[in-house]
Amino acid sequence: MKKQITYAVTALLVATGVYAATPDKDAIMAKEKAAWQAFKDKKVDDFKKLLDKDVRCVYAEGVHKLQNELDDMKKWEMKSFTFSDYDSFTDEPDVIVTTYKVTIEGTYDGKDMAGTYNVGSVWKKEKGAWLAIFHTSAKAAEATAAAPAASPSP
Repeated sequence: MKKQITYAVTALLVATGVYAATPDKDAIMAKEKAAWQAFKDKKVDDFKKLLDKDVRCVYAEGVHKLQNELDDMKKWEMKSFTFSDYDSFTDEPDVIVTTYKVTIEGTYDGKDMAGTYNVGSVWKKEKGAWLAIFHTSAKAAEATAAAPAASPSP
């Protein structure tokens, strides 16, 4: 019986340690917002501190690496951004997935890019720091009265 209690306590401590090592939703959301703010303010060094050197980003126009993101930063004139519907989950102590909507006011290369975008990111803890390793966004479709309703899930 003593052996079983020892195993149970050990399992509880391990589970607690894993949970404690996982960042909370607010901490990762703060990192997301910091990345957006650095991009908006064109603070290259602050932005790079939040992204893995091998980050991949997927957009309608293609797959980007870090240098592509830095090049695009020069073409953006972002006036504001606002998050909504933020959520995150993790099954591992060193990886977390985020989803949210961001509403942007701004232009890219002179073209109006204002609107609401659906966004997803993956963050990984490396050497004690949380870094974005994947990011994607797509402009949300405009809701119309004639749009078909989504099918219910089984």
